[in-house]
Amino acid sequence: VQLQASGGGLVQAGGSLKLSCAASGSTFSIDDMGWYRQAPGNQRELVAIISSSGTINYADSAKGRFTISRDNAKNMVYLQMTSLKPEDTAVYYCNAKGRLGPWRIVSFDSWGQGTLVTVSS
Repeated sequence: VQLQASGGGLVQAGGSLKLSCAASGSTFSIDDMGWYRQAPGNQRELVAIISSSGTINYADSAKGRFTISRDNAKNMVYLQMTSLKPEDTAVYYCNAKGRLGPWRIVSFDSWGQGTLVTVSS
């Protein structure tokens, strides 16, 4: 399963950005889709994750400012980011976990290529 992320860019503090990620490939079903980020010198960290049934978890840093959503029919996940801060600057990666094939026997855990978000002060 391949993931293609888009929507990153340069924004001023207090601004907004919306990230999108599309999953493609042969027969698959996705359980969890999420967004992670990695700032220079830091480890990759969870930003938000959404299950196939719509259960959502946010990192404390994202609560109240970011909104994750998904379109199961299009195999897409989105991250609406508002009130951005310079400390949100990072490469944002989308992730998808699920099962391959009609019998869902083989699992997958795929990552997108990352999209850079830069927030200027």
